[in-house]
Amino acid sequence: MSFSSLVQDLSLRDPNAPRRRGDASVSTMDDRASRTSHISRAMSYASTAATSVSIAGDISSQLHGGYAHPLARSWQAERQLTKSMLIYPLFVSDNDDEEVLIPSLPNQYRRGINRLVPFLEPLVQKGLRSVMLFGVPLKPGTKDALGTAADDPEGPVIRSIRLLRQRFPQLYITVDVCLCEYTSHGHCGILRDDGSLNNQLSVDRISDVALSYAKAGAHCVAPSDMNDGRIRAIKLKLIEEGIVHRVTLMSYAAKFSGCLYGPFRDAAGSCPSFGDRKCYQLPPGGRGLARRAIVRDMNEGADIIMVKPASQYLDIISDAKELGKDLPIAAYQVSGEFAMIHAAAKAGVFDLKAMAFESTEGILRAGATIIISYFVPEFLDWLST
Repeated sequence: MSFSSLVQDLSLRDPNAPRRRGDASVSTMDDRASRTSHISRAMSYASTAATSVSIAGDISSQLHGGYAHPLARSWQAERQLTKSMLIYPLFVSDNDDEEVLIPSLPNQYRRGINRLVPFLEPLVQKGLRSVMLFGVPLKPGTKDALGTAADDPEGPVIRSIRLLRQRFPQLYITVDVCLCEYTSHGHCGILRDDGSLNNQLSVDRISDVALSYAKAGAHCVAPSDMNDGRIRAIKLKLIEEGIVHRVTLMSYAAKFSGCLYGPFRDAAGSCPSFGDRKCYQLPPGGRGLARRAIVRDMNEGADIIMVKPASQYLDIISDAKELGKDLPIAAYQVSGEFAMIHAAAKAGVFDLKAMAFESTEGILRAGATIIISYFVPEFLDWLST
């Protein structure tokens, strides 16, 4: 008799039914109690068996126990956000004492060099590991067609590199390399007479600027101009200078054009004076182009691949991780993404902290291991608690 049949047979028997006098099997009260206990246990076993049968799939379908506890939930993430993953963008102007709020970029400021150390000291104490510098020349007459102020030894970027290396020896200094902040026309390179980008002259200039930043002490140079061939040109100049062994080359390999850069351009003063950047930044639907650009920059010597923006391009982050499985993948949650999260939180759509984490965890899940974010000061506090 099977176990389930035995249970059914026992359950049909009435333990209280009278027995014939003289029958040796007449139950005493103790016997009936014992039999009732056995039946109850059997019924319980049967219920357990029935429950397992009623669940679709096999035993591996039972998942809830694996994430019932908050710590167990954190273990389910392939990548967990840590302070060492974060890079904080800083806008440094040539007005040494400036500290001006950027209206379209909540809680973010443009600062002069004299304001950097007091601002960064508490963040470094909280665990800040890396910053990314963006120079913002404001003095009249600084900008020209060639962006000559980009690598001025007395300009905000090179002075900031030297200052931060001296005051915060453990802070990793990443520097954005572009000409848009320094050119009179606001484009990311040198232009031809017809207004189109001269790729060759632009690459020569961008690579010179990157080399100047590296020689000043930058740990990492990150060209964001999107000119073809600039990674190879920078790598070759670092080799020729004999410093390639100590400078990381981070490529904005998959940088898409779009409407999410507005607050950044307000901060950096880098809006084009005419036209747009659609002929050198990638089109939003250009997944294949992005893959080709990633492979090209890997082959030209990039040490890190970046995708920008982040949340709208999670598929590209995943592609970058697939194509560059042996490289770190960075993602820049750009100013428009940051501002949208703040605006929605202010409107009561969701909690700011919850969405900051959710959006960042999505970027990590897609494959990024480095996050460039304006939420860094908050994350330093949130990750400590």
